[in-house]
Amino acid sequence: MEISTKTEERLSYLILVLPALFLYLFVMAFPTAFSIYLSLTNYKGGPVFGNPNFGIKGIGAYLNVFSDNYFYMSLRNNIYIVLISVFGQIPLGFFLAYILSRGLIKNTDFFQTMIYLPNVISTVIIGILFSRFFLTSNSVWLELRQMFDPTAEFIPTKNAMLPVLAVMLWMYTGFYVIIFLANLQKIDVSIIEATKIDGASEMQTLRYVILPALSGVIVTSAILAISGSLKSFDLLYVMTQGGPAHRTSVLSLYMYEKAFRVPNYPVANAISTIMIIISFLLIGITQALEKRFASTED
Repeated sequence: MEISTKTEERLSYLILVLPALFLYLFVMAFPTAFSIYLSLTNYKGGPVFGNPNFGIKGIGAYLNVFSDNYFYMSLRNNIYIVLISVFGQIPLGFFLAYILSRGLIKNTDFFQTMIYLPNVISTVIIGILFSRFFLTSNSVWLELRQMFDPTAEFIPTKNAMLPVLAVMLWMYTGFYVIIFLANLQKIDVSIIEATKIDGASEMQTLRYVILPALSGVIVTSAILAISGSLKSFDLLYVMTQGGPAHRTSVLSLYMYEKAFRVPNYPVANAISTIMIIISFLLIGITQALEKRFASTED
């Protein structure tokens, strides 16, 4: 009877898991594996199963990528986005969530709505809006600068990523505010009150009670920020399309160019494979840090 029960349990688990497993294999695993395969071939279009040559010569796509200066420029911009996400959006999101949750300002519902509002606006609309604000010859930003410095000129090419990073900071911080707000509300208020009774300051309460309780949430937010940063495409495509002179290009735009503008499918798939490897490395480092500084929270 016991064996029959275990068999039924396993069969039930299998039936429940199979649909999700099939969807994952069909939508995620197979395209990823096939992309790696194409990156090692000389595929030039046409039927994908038309016997493209596969072998050692396939690493030429990777050599092509690593010898291209635009790849390193795109990688550098992706690193900037990761940094502004992990060390900008998350700390700022936590700071704003902490202020709202502790009731340090009035009209918290209004401010919570305003902070989260960019997340419900279309990325295309935001991209068009801020491209007009920052990146045109008669932009509002240029006119504001010329009010204080009549000799001010258009944003230099070398600083072209700064407006993009500023928009990303503004646009996605509200997402982390909501995450931290939800988890701050799970902390028992009596614990915080007890620290106050014991004479702890606001900063001590934050350091020794709240931050340890949210360590797991912070790590999860970091993983979301890293994965989102590496696949950044829509906002940059609408705002700059990688220009001027590839100064705002990122790996996803670089891959798009190699896949559709100047088709080189092995190189495009090699770039996507490199993106996956970088993502796994960064997430692995983050998870290692999570294990080391794991929260003692139940």
